[in-house]
Amino acid sequence: MAHITLRQLLDHAAERGYGVPAFNINNMEQGLAILEAASACDAPVIIQVSRGARAYANDQMLAAMMEALAKIYPQIPICVHQDHGNDEATCLSALRHGFTSVMMDGSLLADARTPASYGYNLAITARVAGMAHAVGASVEGELGVLGSLETGQGEAEDGHGAEGVLARDQLVTDPAQAVDFVAATKVDALAIACGTSHGAYKFSRRPDGAILAMDAIEQIHRRLPNTHLVMHGSSSVPQAFQDVINRFGGAMPQTWGVPVEEIERGIRHGVRKVNIDTDCRMAMTGQFRRVATEQPEEFDPRKFLKPAMDAMRDLCRDRFERFGAAGNASKIKVIPLDEMARRYAAGRLDPAIAAAQAA
Repeated sequence: MAHITLRQLLDHAAERGYGVPAFNINNMEQGLAILEAASACDAPVIIQVSRGARAYANDQMLAAMMEALAKIYPQIPICVHQDHGNDEATCLSALRHGFTSVMMDGSLLADARTPASYGYNLAITARVAGMAHAVGASVEGELGVLGSLETGQGEAEDGHGAEGVLARDQLVTDPAQAVDFVAATKVDALAIACGTSHGAYKFSRRPDGAILAMDAIEQIHRRLPNTHLVMHGSSSVPQAFQDVINRFGGAMPQTWGVPVEEIERGIRHGVRKVNIDTDCRMAMTGQFRRVATEQPEEFDPRKFLKPAMDAMRDLCRDRFERFGAAGNASKIKVIPLDEMARRYAAGRLDPAIAAAQAA
């Protein structure tokens, strides 16, 4: 199959009531682990790349890797997504390198640290949506600032994260404002702020409604039943991964992530894309530490990377299955970008219609 747009993939997920994990990658080993898991359970894939990952791996290398993965696994539809684009230039460069979807995160200014005004967010997201839709690509926007409801702070990831202490109304997306934002920007997916954050140290205790506002997602879904919602910062930080890392020389303090059952709750209320990065890092890091401890004489990187890939593959397969994506790859017929562009131009893919009907 060819690369697929985020919009087409999430439309399919919405029709069938499942969610799609979006895994961040930085290198070949992560890409192979994700696709091996997807192939094993017939799941469509969202591979996303942050600005930091693009700087680390080089755009040319990433583009070549994405093409290679599509050739190795031709039966799997793959969406290639820019995660947390900070301005028009970042999003445009991603499209030029073959990405089929971009996120314009206008919740922060271009410095990726300063919270932006609603007007700024709306205007820049609408501009990127117009640009991407003209070539058939998809756009994810973000309303509300990613950050902890315990501390009021964001956690920086690859240079992206709000600075300072934020108020609760900045950290939880307003449902009424979401209706206006989707209608005005014509985004294909909306990232919701609900108290999740980047990294492993999301919560100091198992989260409840006071620090993980799943009710905000439910309220927004009631108002925008046809808009695809996105949960960022949704690694579950499994206890087993923490234990492996610490057993073999790590020093991670006790921490909690987003419970998988809460993500499943979100999927029942319109969440179609779930961002996962930290869990993949932890799965691999635990194996690096284990091999280094158990085989201190080992110097071949492959002896570290192969078990790390296996651990990440197993994690990815679990998420494909838990979110309901398994078994759906073979049911999707990929629509080419030029046809998607024609549909956007004709207003056949305008989420503002759904927003207006729901308002």
